[in-house]
Amino acid sequence: MSSEKVINFVQHLTHSEGSAAGTPFVLRDWQADIIEGIYGVKNEEGFREVRTCLITMPRKNGKTQLCAALVLYHLLGDGERGAQVYSAAADRNQAALIFNAAAAMVRNDPELASHVNIVESQKRIVHHPSGSFYQAISSESRSKHGFSASAIIYDELAQAPNRDLWDVLTTSTGARTQPLTIAISTLSPKRESIMYEQYDYACQVRDGVIKDPSFYPVIYQAPDDADIYDEAVWYECNPALGDFRSLDEMRMMAKRAERMPASEMAFRNLYLNQLVDNEIHFINRVDWVAGHTEIDVESLRGLKCWGGLDLSSTTDLTALTLVFPIEGTYTVLCWFWVPKDRLYEREKVDRVPYPLWAREGFIEAQEGRAIDKRAVIMKLAELSGQFDIEGVAYDRWRIEDLLKLMADEGIDINLVPWGQGYKDMGPAVDALETAVLQNQLRHNSSVLDWCASNSIATQDPTGARKIDKNKATERVDGMVALTMAIGLHQREPENKPSVYSERGILSF
Repeated sequence: MSSEKVINFVQHLTHSEGSAAGTPFVLRDWQADIIEGIYGVKNEEGFREVRTCLITMPRKNGKTQLCAALVLYHLLGDGERGAQVYSAAADRNQAALIFNAAAAMVRNDPELASHVNIVESQKRIVHHPSGSFYQAISSESRSKHGFSASAIIYDELAQAPNRDLWDVLTTSTGARTQPLTIAISTLSPKRESIMYEQYDYACQVRDGVIKDPSFYPVIYQAPDDADIYDEAVWYECNPALGDFRSLDEMRMMAKRAERMPASEMAFRNLYLNQLVDNEIHFINRVDWVAGHTEIDVESLRGLKCWGGLDLSSTTDLTALTLVFPIEGTYTVLCWFWVPKDRLYEREKVDRVPYPLWAREGFIEAQEGRAIDKRAVIMKLAELSGQFDIEGVAYDRWRIEDLLKLMADEGIDINLVPWGQGYKDMGPAVDALETAVLQNQLRHNSSVLDWCASNSIATQDPTGARKIDKNKATERVDGMVALTMAIGLHQREPENKPSVYSERGILSF
């Protein structure tokens, strides 16, 4: 079906709420452009090219009304018999918003109402002649299987408690000739969330890094370095501002944000769609991401490196890092362990994709319900055969069993006890921060990214700092291990010649 048909269908509907309730749904140019981008391109078989669309923008730009109109189009106008159309959300109240708007649009149009049956108790609208239905569902729904979705609109994907509902719905479309998934949401500050995963992919498609004609990105967002109190910035990322999105209300919230730091974070996220943290973290996201790069592990073979080992309890995350100082930079390699039998349990507790990370090789999922310390020391032994490990700093907690295992296996690696208080961690934290701020850190691990985003530094009266596990709400083990590794290297005499300069090794 053409984009013109979609536009005509939507504009025969009426608004369902606010001062515009009952008036015709007149699409703005920017809304029509979104519809054109989704529905206007066909593949060689004549079907819709776009199969996934991410629309991310600040709140209050009319997404609920547009979503409601599109679910009705897919129910009645897309031409597929037996269509299954779903709007999804994190909870029942959020899920009800699109249904309520769609139901009101139907009731406002007697002709449309004569063709469908609204089942209020099930949040469902049924078109019996075609055997099609639309239903609103939430992550709280008990049953999320047996779907054969033809169209999915996921509202506020950033609020999804996990990826379960997203995965179940998006993998249920295989029997459809031109299925479509649209996610509409403000951004999530959590890099490990399904929303950030989609946003990151959308940015790469938008910027031409990835060529994927089946994915259509729509991103309204203020730049990280923008003046958040400049009204011109507001207009650039709020397409409805000054129209049906109140400028007066935005000005009021901006003044509140100037007076209260906590309100500033909400203003940046909800009104400008910026990626922000709700807490003041040790590492700024922009500075950390600047160090992302591909790492050629083979080029590091035989080179000197320093390590950090943070052992967990038997069921949590264990982290090992190695840092290679090369021409003023640190290249980071890291390994993580999680018990395989607790992989999905940890995913629900930590709300991060442990199974995905295991498949991608970012973590090692060991058989059983507890971490096998022998696997850790065997990895150390393997690495010592590949790299020239000068030493590995370790947290004394839970180390006795590992030391005994190393002795039993005859593994001889220079292990250095490292205090976790301000005295030992302070200089190491400073060194790590300097490396990040000066873009001297080279890394490529999703798990380490997550640990970095969780890290909060506290300080004592002298100004010494440490990454505080008690303050962090989620895992920071990888950053603790990285801090110890860099701290151990920093204890080297400053006037010691660089082995890499002598060998002519260049920085990455």
